[in-house]
Amino acid sequence: MRDSELTEVIIGSAIDVHKVLGPGLLESAYEECFCYELELRGVVNERQKILPLLYKGLKLDCGYRMDVVVDNRVVIELKSIEKILPIHEAQLLTYLKLSGIRTGLLLNFNVTILKEGLRRMVL
Repeated sequence: MRDSELTEVIIGSAIDVHKVLGPGLLESAYEECFCYELELRGVVNERQKILPLLYKGLKLDCGYRMDVVVDNRVVIELKSIEKILPIHEAQLLTYLKLSGIRTGLLLNFNVTILKEGLRRMVL
């Protein structure tokens, strides 16, 4: 499956979760249901994947965790916030750079229409 096809499946999973739950819940609830939707579709994913920070050859465990990583090819940052800010986009870009993964999705479930809370980023 190409990355573009994979992101379509991921977005479809997120849309299904949003249709059922709607906005206003905690991020952890969306994460649980979203990962379940991915599993129903046979999509391999890891929740709360640890992301070490390498600094001048020193590996630091600073507690960074990527919300969901799909098939080691797409990083997904989940939010349930009023609106996406530039700092949230910067966070995802940093995760992409540190992980070496090229594609990322920022999904904010606290919106009326999920399309309004979706950002796709590619390095």
